[in-house]
Amino acid sequence: MGLLALGTPLEWPEAKNAADKVRQWGIEQLLSIWRRAKGKERDVLRWGDEIEYLVVAYDDEDRKVKLSLRQADILDALAKDEALCKQGGCVPDLQNVAREGEPLPTFHPEFGRFMLEATPGKPWGIGFKDLLDVEPNMKWRRTIAKEHMESKEYPITLTTFPRLGSKGDFSTPSFPPSGERLRSQFLPDEIANPHIRFPTLAANIRSRRGRKVEINVPIFKDENTPRPFTDPTVSYDLHRWPEDDDVRSGAVKQDHIYMDAMAFGMGSCCLQITFQAKNIVEGRRLYDQLSPLGPILLALTAATPIYKGFLADTDVRWNQISRAVDDRTREELGEAPLKNDRWRVPKSRYASNSTYISQDPRLRKEYMDPDLVVDETLKQRLIDEGMDDLLATHFAHLFIRDPIVIFGEDLKELDLSKTDHFENLQSTNWQHMRFKPPPPDNSIGWRVEFRPMEIQVTDFENAAFSIFIVLVTRAILSFDLNFYIPIPRTTENMETAHIRDAVLNQKFYFRNDPFPTRPVRPATNGHTSGATTPNLPSRPPTPTGPVEDEYSLMTIDEIINGQSSTTEKPTAFPGLIPLVESYLSSLNVDVQTRCDLARYLDLIRNRANGTYWTAAKWIRHFVRGHGEYKGDSVVSEGVTYDLVKT
Repeated sequence: MGLLALGTPLEWPEAKNAADKVRQWGIEQLLSIWRRAKGKERDVLRWGDEIEYLVVAYDDEDRKVKLSLRQADILDALAKDEALCKQGGCVPDLQNVAREGEPLPTFHPEFGRFMLEATPGKPWGIGFKDLLDVEPNMKWRRTIAKEHMESKEYPITLTTFPRLGSKGDFSTPSFPPSGERLRSQFLPDEIANPHIRFPTLAANIRSRRGRKVEINVPIFKDENTPRPFTDPTVSYDLHRWPEDDDVRSGAVKQDHIYMDAMAFGMGSCCLQITFQAKNIVEGRRLYDQLSPLGPILLALTAATPIYKGFLADTDVRWNQISRAVDDRTREELGEAPLKNDRWRVPKSRYASNSTYISQDPRLRKEYMDPDLVVDETLKQRLIDEGMDDLLATHFAHLFIRDPIVIFGEDLKELDLSKTDHFENLQSTNWQHMRFKPPPPDNSIGWRVEFRPMEIQVTDFENAAFSIFIVLVTRAILSFDLNFYIPIPRTTENMETAHIRDAVLNQKFYFRNDPFPTRPVRPATNGHTSGATTPNLPSRPPTPTGPVEDEYSLMTIDEIINGQSSTTEKPTAFPGLIPLVESYLSSLNVDVQTRCDLARYLDLIRNRANGTYWTAAKWIRHFVRGHGEYKGDSVVSEGVTYDLVKT
């Protein structure tokens, strides 16, 4: 998360009236970027990772662990550390000091007052030295963060805090729930970052929607779980806010854990990877080819089996965040006839992506989302200025949303040297892939953000998944791989990834044959480091034949490790790890480096075949085997303490 703007935020009625203006100005800023940067070239791929921490405070005497709401104090301590300042500082939001020598990691605020985001001090290159520096750098970040916390505090990498929103105190300091902004039965307003953007975002999502967000997660039914299960933490007798009527109007589902605030979603941690392509063509290609991999990596990194002190019957966070920021009205959801809104919107603004954008001739119209909603007026404006139909469709789809947080000061005049109005819409479309234009100063290239992965418990695991997806991008570009499947199949795969133990027990739609029909030359242009993008032969032909024959249902093990050829299926999918290993074999990589990289690839390989468990499976197993657990799906304070302390 970058620098947070300051200003006077508009309440929702005012923001709604200004929405068209922001959309139109955002499109003009996008066009300004497009004209300036569409021919921009970069020689090598750069990339970066984002790690998000929960900050917890241990009470060893009473065997309790709580969320620490000292985000601002920790960032301030980092910013005022003289030794760190002499090295260039590591809190750019609070500092303006020259950076010299080896750049320090950087730390940023996040939505939750109990969260920190950490990134490397400079972008990674694709060279193998950089890949092998990722894990030590992640460990360094955690160490620096810990050194600026109180003795009983620690930065952990769990996706969610197991007892967030449960009865009793789950944070320090503790505050009563049901504040004006969140209006939650379970969470106080103070749980969120106090910067005006965050409470305004939460309040305006609720106001636009016309009710609180509804998050219902299936309960894991254990031996002593009540049947039916009715969430015992819900009060039906609150009458402080009009939205308190939600629970009396059917918001709570039987056999589900109920949550009612943005913080239950945006208080989750993840691992995100951003790639800088050498140009817009390569960026668009990576966006498309990585898209079908999103649900696969979501299932592989599954780490979220607990909500609000209960075991859930799902493994990942994605849908919970999606519902936590779902600002769609009843009309947009199809629950009421269209009267005041422009169209029905099939997905939340936090969802799997619904567009392909590459001008690859292998992209067939049959792959596109048949339910895609587009603002045709804005699309035409983009096309009139020279943007091609695919990219114009992509941005015109993002711009069907309303801007949620608008600062009054930004509405005085349009500044084409900025991107504030464009980013207002772009950055609040939280899809599992994000295509990012260069900033106004052109210091950075066209980027693609890979967003679905869950944060892992250890730095080794986070490094392994980061390195793996980077190597996959190099294999894609080197071998001109084709992972296209219809977008609705990717949407289905995202739902499948939520199923408990999906990594072992479910099948996912995936392309049968990723290879181009023309020969591929994985040329390295005279280099052996893999740091450049290979030149590819002539354009591949447009495919023909039934689209349904191009993909099939596969296990995660088959997608990652490959299939065996059979009489019925002589063309077996080779597997992502064998493809990565083929890429590495095409380079002059020394034995020690191959062995070092193999440690990370082995984690992915064994996670896919079931040798190593996902964090979700391990956490659920830990809880069920704990001496205090009563087999009733309840994760007590004592169990939580031992889990987080482990």
